[in-house]
Amino acid sequence: MKRIILPTDFSDNAYNAIRYAVKLFKDVKCTFYLLHTYTPAIYQAEYVLHSPGQIGLGDIYQENSLNQLNELKKKVTSEFNNKNHIFMVHSAFNILVDEIVETAKKENADLVIMGTQGATGAKEIFIGTNTVHVIKRGCCPILAIPPNVEFEVPKEILFPTDFEIDYQKEQLNEIMDLSARYKSKINVMHVSSGYDLNDTQLKNKAKLDSLLGTTPHLFHEEPNQEIMTAINTFQQKKQIDILAMIQNKHTFLERLFIEPIIKKLGFHETIPFLVIPSHKNN
Repeated sequence: MKRIILPTDFSDNAYNAIRYAVKLFKDVKCTFYLLHTYTPAIYQAEYVLHSPGQIGLGDIYQENSLNQLNELKKKVTSEFNNKNHIFMVHSAFNILVDEIVETAKKENADLVIMGTQGATGAKEIFIGTNTVHVIKRGCCPILAIPPNVEFEVPKEILFPTDFEIDYQKEQLNEIMDLSARYKSKINVMHVSSGYDLNDTQLKNKAKLDSLLGTTPHLFHEEPNQEIMTAINTFQQKKQIDILAMIQNKHTFLERLFIEPIIKKLGFHETIPFLVIPSHKNN
């Protein structure tokens, strides 16, 4: 039974991510955790001080949260009616990111699937603040779904890497499972730095090739250029359905979230983004 956390703020973007998740795993037995957190607006003041005038306010917020979660559960089960899927509702008085991480550990979650934007839907933001912080915490693989992205069978998966990683089998499980389920091809893309691969990179590349084994995969060597340019160019040549990366100290993920270039990206508007946590050996 696969365990998947589906955070929601009850926005259209959040429901779109839930819809994508249910379709992606339609043939897989799953327990989905519909997760919502609430923090009363006066949390920093009277609520913390247990002001007599605010006693019971937390219960009201919790009740509203649970009511909306149960309505969401009814909506999803009614729309999809999939016997493979079980939905659990989870409401907590907590910061969203902290609750996602805690729930992922408690339930031994396999995956978190969430929208890249919340209710505000600011188009200039590459990935919403909550999604970024969940990714940085590295609790488990995160699949971020851009707004308005409709589910399509993931036939082509793009996996950019610099071969600086001592790949571990468990890090590749999610990608390989998708490939096995949908007969997807994994496109391993390396962008040249202008130099030949060193011995460590060659060793890691060979290990990656071995771990992927019979999973359909192809190595691509791209000329020296910005990684984002390479991703966008690759997408233009071949329709990519999922972008997958391993998070580690060598990748450009940290730069990706803070550099102004993120506002100029094209792929983020149309491609789900799978981020795999680093490993102690990475």
